[in-house]
Amino acid sequence: MAKLSRRLFVRSVGALAGVGAIAPSVFGRHAGTGAVDRRTAGPLILDGAAIEPAVVSSGNGLRATETALQAIRDGLGTLEGVVSGVNRVEEDPEDQTVGYGGFPNALGTVQLDSQVYHGPTRGVGAVASLEGYVNPSRVALAVMRYTDHVILVGRGAARFAADMGFEKMDLLTAESREVWLSWRARLSDQDDYLVPEESGETISDFSDPGGPAQGAPGETLGALDSYDGVRPMGTIHCSAVDTAGNLSAVTTTSGLFFKIPGRVGDSPLPGCGCYCDNDVGAAGSTGRGEAVIKTVGSHLIVEEMRRGAHPTDACLTALQRIVDWTVESRLLDDTGRPNFNVNYYAVNKRGETGGAAIWSGRRHSVNDGRGNRLLDSAYLFERA
Repeated sequence: MAKLSRRLFVRSVGALAGVGAIAPSVFGRHAGTGAVDRRTAGPLILDGAAIEPAVVSSGNGLRATETALQAIRDGLGTLEGVVSGVNRVEEDPEDQTVGYGGFPNALGTVQLDSQVYHGPTRGVGAVASLEGYVNPSRVALAVMRYTDHVILVGRGAARFAADMGFEKMDLLTAESREVWLSWRARLSDQDDYLVPEESGETISDFSDPGGPAQGAPGETLGALDSYDGVRPMGTIHCSAVDTAGNLSAVTTTSGLFFKIPGRVGDSPLPGCGCYCDNDVGAAGSTGRGEAVIKTVGSHLIVEEMRRGAHPTDACLTALQRIVDWTVESRLLDDTGRPNFNVNYYAVNKRGETGGAAIWSGRRHSVNDGRGNRLLDSAYLFERA
């Protein structure tokens, strides 16, 4: 049975004790930040100490953090760094969470969403339901740089990408098409499509951006029918800070597998799939986008960091907001907790990073002065 994490236990006890001065880093988990008055706290003030560049990403972002930090050290800036980082995943057909080879919508078409934030200029650009372009993050960057708009959608986004010189291509690989065909065959037992068990065919595994691979080679589509209570989804987020304290963020995705065509998740929505305030920090998400949208999660994380919270604690607070907002019985397990997962990632202006998920067992990628590595994410609830 799942159990409440120590962090939420401490939070509950503190609430019962009454409201007073906030302990270091909100709940005392990360000491050394000093007491914070939530009513008057403003931007993080740097004390002149050197900032070590830092990059944080989802569990599938180890290559992204490697590329991003190198780009920052080469002087290309945080925005080019994080976008270059996620491009490696967008272009990899073996990673079916986004871009080329990403799993399609219900009609077999890969529709991509992405969003970028540039802290120093307060720039934001995004695209949604983009078809035929392997790097939606680059198109979102072009929206930010070359238009007065924030979001372009569907055919308008595709026309803009073509006008900007991006190359159009078929994003559906043989493997992702095979998975889609197998899924479609299971929709009804009243049609003439054969499911894998009947045809003798199998599908390969897929990976989750917040944790280890789910499934193994040779499994059939049954592994994809349900994942944390909902169909699988794929996304990569990446945020970074440089030595000057400048921040940028990007989130890019192929979205919920087999989604209704035109569905837009949290990834391209400002304040949801990612958010960045150059005075404070940056944050982003992977997982059930609808839950993030309802709670404007990434914005909440940055505001918590503004009040003095460590990035990890800020992520946990935003996750608790999702738990509080999840009341539909179809989205709850038999203990009344969300039957899905959301992962949050954050970095503040000091170069501190954090990651957290609703459920245990997730990881996030970090690259800083201590190397490029995967770290276990904090969590609200522990699986038995």
